[in-house]
Amino acid sequence: MRRAYLDTAVGLFLIAGVFCLAYLSFRLGKLDLIGGNSVPVTARFSSVTGLTAGTDVEIAGVPVGRVESISVKDYQAVVLMRIRKGIGLPEDTIASVKTRGLIGDVYISLSPGASEKMIPPGGRIRQTEAAVDLEGLLGQFIHGSAQ
Repeated sequence: MRRAYLDTAVGLFLIAGVFCLAYLSFRLGKLDLIGGNSVPVTARFSSVTGLTAGTDVEIAGVPVGRVESISVKDYQAVVLMRIRKGIGLPEDTIASVKTRGLIGDVYISLSPGASEKMIPPGGRIRQTEAAVDLEGLLGQFIHGSAQ
């Protein structure tokens, strides 16, 4: 009888551990189950050098979302972002691809405008600024063709 009780306790402890591990994996990986609490927004850029899926989307330095996917359409990079619900983006919001430091991570910075009309879920940010190609600029400077 004592052995059966011990086996049951160990089994329950093991199951609880597996559930805790799964929960932490989703939370630390910032994965959303069943849609989560975010809305999709797209933006088109001429260049997104260094940007990858899972990259942060920030407003005023505060993470408000993530890049879900990057594709190409009509020779432009189409970036699908998931922004937290409750973050209203005015129609004249500007999306910029930025870099932290000289060799830092690439992320998307959103600069909300002053429009009273908001971008609907699944909408598109129309004003974008592409990534600065530091390698290209440095190459031009070294070879003397920078202006």
